[in-house]
Parts: sequence; structure tokens; C-alpha cells
Amino acid sequence: MQHIRFELEPDREHVELNQLLKLAGLCDSGGMGKAIVASGAVEVDGEVELRKTCKIRPGQRVVLEDVEIEVVSGQA
Repeated sequence: MQHIRFELEPDREHVELNQLLKLAGLCDSGGMGKAIVASGAVEVDGEVELRKTCKIRPGQRVVLEDVEIEVVSGQA
């Protein structure tokens, strides 16, 4: 499994799930990210997540196929 460490910008408390997929390079656009989430292919902390704009916070893990994204706080 490929692991990606995604660091939030220091002034951000969360990132929307569809945007996280885009920013991590797993899809080309936020719209494509929404479609991927809607298909049931994304898990957040081990559970299938269907809310496209679910707020992902530091400490959460997102899995899409064989890629795991670890979200961490950015440094100020």
C-alpha cells in the first residue's frame, strides 16, 4: 500500500474529502473527487464515506484503493 502524508496549511483545521483527493494527486479535479466518493470507493478511518465534502481533520486516515493518506497538522 502506498502512503501519502498530507500536511494541512497552518491556518486550516480541515480539508474537504473531495479536495483532499485532488490535492493528494489521486484525481484531476474536485468534481472527479466527488464522483469517486459517491461511488463508495473511499474509506475514512476504516468506514466507507459517501459525504463528498466531509471535513477531514488531522489524525484521520483516508484510503482509496491501494493508497492511504494520513492527514497531519501544518506547522505555523
